[in-house]
Amino acid sequence: MILFSNATVRTAGAILASGAMVALYARGGAAWLLSFVLLVPWLRTLDSSPTLAATLLRAYLMTLAFTAAAFAWFGIALGLYAQVGAATGVALLLLAAPLFQPQFLVFALVRHITTHRYGAVLGALAGAAAWAATQRLMPGLLGDTLGHGLYPSRLLRQGADVGGTAGLTVLLLLANEGLAAALARRAGGMRAIARPLALAALVPVLLAGYGLAVLSASPGPAGKPLRMGLIQSNIVAYDRQRQEKGTHAVVREVLDTHFAMSYDAVVRQHADAVMWPETAYPTTFGHPKSDAGAEFDREILSIVNAAGVPFIFGTYDRDSAGEYNAAAFVQPGSGLMGFYRKTRLFPLTEYVPEWLDGPLLRRLLPWTGDWRPGNGARVFPLRLGDGREIPVLPLICLDDVDTGLAIDGARLGAQAILTMSNDSWFTVSPLGAEMHQIAAAFRSIETRLPQFRATTNGFSAAIDATGSVLAGTRMGERTLVIADVPVRIPGRTLMVIWGDWVGLAAGAFLVLLAAWSALPSWRPGAVQVPASAGVAMLEPVDVAVLPPNARLVAGALHVFARASLLWMGMAMLLDDALRTNTLAQVRLFTAFFLAPCAASWCVLFLFSAKASIAHGSLVLKRDAHRIDIALRDVAGVRPWRLPIPCPGISLQLACGRRYALALANPGVLAGALGAAGCSPLQETTRTRAAMQAYARAGLAIRRSRLDHPFAKFVLLPLALALPAFHLHQHISYGSAFGEYYSFGLKAYLTAFALWWAAWSIGVVLSEALLRSAIEAGTLLAACLRPARAIDVRQRLERGGHFALFLGLPAWLLLTILRA
Repeated sequence: MILFSNATVRTAGAILASGAMVALYARGGAAWLLSFVLLVPWLRTLDSSPTLAATLLRAYLMTLAFTAAAFAWFGIALGLYAQVGAATGVALLLLAAPLFQPQFLVFALVRHITTHRYGAVLGALAGAAAWAATQRLMPGLLGDTLGHGLYPSRLLRQGADVGGTAGLTVLLLLANEGLAAALARRAGGMRAIARPLALAALVPVLLAGYGLAVLSASPGPAGKPLRMGLIQSNIVAYDRQRQEKGTHAVVREVLDTHFAMSYDAVVRQHADAVMWPETAYPTTFGHPKSDAGAEFDREILSIVNAAGVPFIFGTYDRDSAGEYNAAAFVQPGSGLMGFYRKTRLFPLTEYVPEWLDGPLLRRLLPWTGDWRPGNGARVFPLRLGDGREIPVLPLICLDDVDTGLAIDGARLGAQAILTMSNDSWFTVSPLGAEMHQIAAAFRSIETRLPQFRATTNGFSAAIDATGSVLAGTRMGERTLVIADVPVRIPGRTLMVIWGDWVGLAAGAFLVLLAAWSALPSWRPGAVQVPASAGVAMLEPVDVAVLPPNARLVAGALHVFARASLLWMGMAMLLDDALRTNTLAQVRLFTAFFLAPCAASWCVLFLFSAKASIAHGSLVLKRDAHRIDIALRDVAGVRPWRLPIPCPGISLQLACGRRYALALANPGVLAGALGAAGCSPLQETTRTRAAMQAYARAGLAIRRSRLDHPFAKFVLLPLALALPAFHLHQHISYGSAFGEYYSFGLKAYLTAFALWWAAWSIGVVLSEALLRSAIEAGTLLAACLRPARAIDVRQRLERGGHFALFLGLPAWLLLTILRA
C-alpha cells in the first residue's frame, strides 16, 4: 500500500535538503558558500505548489526545519534554564517555530500571490521584500537573519555597511531565486537559464567588488590605539552558587577573581581601561541593599582608584521604578560617572509585559525576571590616564543584535563599542555563543566602529571596523584578553546616515505593490465598462467566486472594519487624549481597520479567479481549475443588495444553483451578460424591490478621479498635512526646518510621517462618516421613491466630494486663522 504520494516525498526531501544545508550554514566556516543555494530546494517546492494552502503548509514545514537545524541549541538552553528539560525546551521551540521564524510564512504567501498575478520576477522581488519587511516589523528574539551566515567571508560581509544584514539577506534570497529559476528552465537549454544564472552570479560579484573597494581604501588617520583589558572569569550559574554557598560568599569569589585578573591587565599588561562582562558584579552598585553591599561598593572604588584606569562592568541599577540590568562607568578619583541601562531585555527571563504579568504567571514560571528596560543608546566619555577622552557606546547582551542602537550611538559620536554579555546560557551549546558574537561583529561593520566584547564564559574579543577578531577567547575558559585597537573618527556609512532602511524600503515597496494590485484602473485584465453600455466583455476580469460561508466571513470582517471606523471616530471626538496621540491612533487604526480589511481581502483572494465569456459560456478559471457555465443556463443576474464585502452579482441558474461573484466593478460582467441575453432578475416583494433599486443605484454611479483611493487617502492627506506640519515646525522649532536642524533628517521625516499618518486616518474616518450618510440616504430614497434612487445617489456623491475635498481644507484654514 502506498502511504505517501511521489509529490509528498519530493516535498519532504526538498525541505530536508534545505534544512541540512541550513544546519551546516549556521555552523560557519567554509559553509558560507551554501548561502547562495540553501533555499533552492525549498523554493522549487513552492514553485510546484498548486494552491495557496499547500504553499503555506510548505512554508510551515520549512519553519520547523530551519528552527531545528539552526536553533536547536536555543531550545536546549531554554529548557535547561526553565528547568523543564532539554527535550521539552526543543519541543516548545518547534511548537513556536512559526512565531520564531514568521518570515518564511509571509515570504511564501506574498511570493505565491505575486507570482501568480505578475510572474516570477516580480514574485521574487516581492518575496524578498516581504522577508525583509517581516524581520523589520517583527525582529526575532535573537536578531538572526540569513545575512549573518556571510560573516566568515571577510570580503562579502563588508556590504553590511550599505544595507545592514537585512540587505545581505535580500541579496541572498535573490541569488537563491535565480538558481531556482534556472533549474526550472533547464529543459529549455542554456539560453533559457542564462538570465537567472546571471542574476544569481551577480550577487557575489557585487558583494566581492564592494568588499575589495572597502578593504583597499585607506581608513584615515588614527591616534594612539586604545588598549583594553577584557576579563573572562568563567564563573557561571550565580543562582545555583548562591543556594550552595550564600550570596556573600559568591559575590566575594566573583570580586576576588575579577580584582586579580584586573590587576594583571593594568600592572603587567598596561591596559588603558578594564571591562568586566554583564552582571559581573551581581548586585546593585551605588545603591547597596545591605551593609555588606555598601562595603563591596567601597572596595570596588578603592581598587579603581589604585589601578588609575577607568573600569566598566556589568551590574544592577535601581530607582523608584525598579531594577535595571546596567553597566557602570567608574573613573579613578571621581567615582561613579554614570550607568547605561540595558535597552533590549529578553522576554520572560528578564522582563514580563505588563499585560501578561501577574501572580499566577509568577507562580507558574518562578524564573521570570523583573527588570526594567533602559531608554536607548547612550555615549559615555572614557577618560584615560594619558589625558585622552574617547566617546564609547556601551551595549549589554541582546542590545548588540539591535542595529538601531549601534546606529544611534554612532550618530551620537561614539568612536568604539563596548559590549558586555553573560553567555552562560550557551554553556552546553557553544554554537549559540558563536552566533551571538557574529551578530555583534556586524554592528562594527555597519557603523565602522571597533568593538571590545567581554563575556562571562563565551567568546570575548576585540573586533576591528571590518568585523575581524583581533584577539579572542575560546568557550569556557578563564582568561584575559588584551588588544590594541586603533580608534578614529569614523566616516559615516550609509547605514548610519539612513538607519536600518532596507526593511522600511521593502515595506514601502509592498504597500505600493498592494495599492497597484487593489486599484482596478491600474490592474491589467480588468476592463471598465459601464453596466448600461450593453457591450460584450473584451478581456477577462478579476472576480472572487464566493461560497456562502466565505462571503459570510469576508462580509463580517468588512462590516467589523467599517464599524470600527465609526467607533474610532466617536472615540476621538469624545477622548481628548486619543485625539492628540497619533501613535495610539495608528495602533487602533491598524488593529481594528487595516488588519480585518487585510483578512477580508485574503478570503477574497483564496477564491479569486478570472471571468471571461467565450463560445457561449461564462468561464471562471483559476490556475488549473475551471468552471464553464453555459449562458443559456443562466436564468437571471442580480446585483448584490448590499455591497458586502464588496460589490458583486449573483447568477441564478435554471437548475436552481447560484454563484456569488465579487468584483470591483460589477458593471463589467453584468453588462457583458446582458449583451449576451441574460436578463436581470425581477424582485416580487416591495422590500426586495427597494433593495434592488438601492443596488442598481450603486452600480449606476460613474466613479470620478476624486473617488480614486490614491486621490482620497494619499494626496488629500498630504495636502492637509503639509501646511499643518509647516505651522507646527514654526511654532515648536522656530522655522520650517527647525526639527531637522536640531535633531537631524530622521527625526524630521519621522515627525512628518506621523502628521501625514494622522491626517490619513482623519480623512479615512471622515470618508467613513460621509459614506454612511450617503448609503443611508440612498437606501431611504430606494424605499420611498425607487425611481429616484439613482438621482439621489448622484447628488449625495457630489455632496460627499464637496465635504471631503473642500470642507476639510476649509476647516483646516479656519483653524489656522483662529490660531
